[in-house]
Amino acid sequence: MERKKVTSSDVAKRAGVSQATVSMVLNKKYNVSFSKEVIRRVEEAAQELGYELPKRRVKKENRREKLLVVFCPNLTNPYYVMLLQGIESRATEQGFGLFVCNTQRSLELEERYLKMLPALNPQGVIYTCNPSRCFMSIVEELSRTIPFAVINNQNEKLDVDAVELDNSKLGRIMARHLLDLGHKHVAYIAPPLTVRQKQRSKRVEGFMKEFREAGLGDNVVIKAANESIDKDVPGIDSEYRIGYDLTKELLAEERDLTAIVGLNDMIAFGILDALYDEKYKVPGEMSVMGCDNTLFAKMHKVSLTTIEHFVIYKGRDACDIIMKKMKTRQSRYADMEPVSIYHVEYEPKLVVRGTTSYPPGTQKKEGKRKTSKKKN
Repeated sequence: MERKKVTSSDVAKRAGVSQATVSMVLNKKYNVSFSKEVIRRVEEAAQELGYELPKRRVKKENRREKLLVVFCPNLTNPYYVMLLQGIESRATEQGFGLFVCNTQRSLELEERYLKMLPALNPQGVIYTCNPSRCFMSIVEELSRTIPFAVINNQNEKLDVDAVELDNSKLGRIMARHLLDLGHKHVAYIAPPLTVRQKQRSKRVEGFMKEFREAGLGDNVVIKAANESIDKDVPGIDSEYRIGYDLTKELLAEERDLTAIVGLNDMIAFGILDALYDEKYKVPGEMSVMGCDNTLFAKMHKVSLTTIEHFVIYKGRDACDIIMKKMKTRQSRYADMEPVSIYHVEYEPKLVVRGTTSYPPGTQKKEGKRKTSKKKN
């Protein structure tokens, strides 16, 4: 005859205590104070009856959450919001959560988040801009154990996977559009052009190079914001204010300008509003151009001429690189992990809308020439 299974209820009866007391004593969970006598009686009763605690499912301590960490310099510029949108959409499809580190362009914050990575134990890390120069070696070291992807400028020498952005090329495309329209006296408004923000400088350098090659380098005014702005916590209107305030200064200083360019769309929106406040007609009296093709570029009073470089796709690509790296490291096809560096780059495209046209008077002159030919 099969022996009846001993339960905690049997132990409780033998020891003269409650079932709850048996459970807490045998599981060493002393939520209340038990006397040594009670503990002795429960343990002896369990031993005499041959009682065994039910086997519990042991949670795997080394199980990693499906987590990606994203470093972002600010969350106020639509460009970075679009990158995050692309990253999140792909991460969600693959069942990953995101931990966003808003560094606010602060070296102290960036360093703090980098030191947190071992504790967070993510399965991948994405930088939405270049890591600061002083942390390049740390990033390369971490990338040997954690898949990293950086959305950066191709001129930066960083030996990690990257979704590339050739800012010099963007600048040249912007300049070529204005030159083709006949603009000879132009201004370029930018945030602070510091050593840390090399990407910004590359875009300006590309713009200047195109004008120099056309023999018009001296006709370009570069107006950059003060370095102190980057030390402040970015506000939602920080870059818009740069465009607005510096345009006001330009209009007081320069008389011959026919076009003003913003390093990005947010700055261009500030330029537009400053011009409207000063009663300028856009593009009749002044052409304006931005870069990034953000959603708002099509929602202003006059749709903004800008550069499309497929920001959302870059976010998705950065996520895809992480996934590929993870699969490679989990692969059992080889005795050692293959070394591979992924580089993805999109060709930027000019998006001509309503804020750029010929310089004042140019179109009329061309029209007269065409009319005179007809008379002959």
